[in-house]
Amino acid sequence: MNRRDLLKSSLSGALGLWASRRAFAQNRLTDKLAVLDTGGANVVALSTNDGVVLVDSGAPNSLTVPSKVQTLFNTHYHTDQTGNNEIFAAAGAKIIAHERTRQWMATPYWVPAEDRYEKARPKAALPTEVFENTGSLKAGDEQIDYGYLPLAHTSGDIYVFFKTSNVLAVGDVASPLRDPALDWFTGAWIGGRVDSMDILIKLANEQTKVVPAYGPVMTRSEFKAERDMLDEIRSRMFKLVREGDGPQDMLDEGVLKGFARTWKDPNKFAYDAAKGLWAHHDKLDANVV
Repeated sequence: MNRRDLLKSSLSGALGLWASRRAFAQNRLTDKLAVLDTGGANVVALSTNDGVVLVDSGAPNSLTVPSKVQTLFNTHYHTDQTGNNEIFAAAGAKIIAHERTRQWMATPYWVPAEDRYEKARPKAALPTEVFENTGSLKAGDEQIDYGYLPLAHTSGDIYVFFKTSNVLAVGDVASPLRDPALDWFTGAWIGGRVDSMDILIKLANEQTKVVPAYGPVMTRSEFKAERDMLDEIRSRMFKLVREGDGPQDMLDEGVLKGFARTWKDPNKFAYDAAKGLWAHHDKLDANVV
């Protein structure tokens, strides 16, 4: 058996041990990498001779342990990305995340859109290794770089770049299907999202496969098109905020019109974006009201 066949066999064997509580699809990215759709958020899996590296753990009770999970990255704190952390931690996985993701998971917090408190996660679910800016590791022959994406979707977003395979996992900082979400109460805002998308565009090239938290794998060009759309919305909103407009005023002014995207809940997006803009008013022009 040659090396390519051995890697294929290794990946198939590792993924074949996944037990899902509902059917899921496998999208092979390379001989070593696949995207698992667990019926919701994407989980990226890298198979090596030493074990499996995962990006995100999926919604609670959607997966059980496939084989030896060496490392698990959390792209942010939401439970649809961290729901099975306890399972993998108990199996010996090292969980890597940004320090602010650990803080949000460890602390009860108010969810404004749902008018409720979210309880702190159990200690067993928390990241075991945190960082502030960037990091890297080797898994087999795969070089993995990871880094902070400031205030893009939450206050603790990260990317995970499988550099050897040219696959970039970006969590909810890309939204090919769902409305872009901004956890303004954590500090995320539309300006931070666009700036973070610029970081990712610099990392990628035209052959890079960009994996979002939800939806299909994207090309760099598709990702940049989403970035350019959000940058135009940011520009429009900057102008309207300076005029004292609120979310409904912005929608009435057509802030989301003229784009190919269909918004599922334009009111929520406008509200969240406006809240974030006011929180970051010091980054707007000097004549903000």
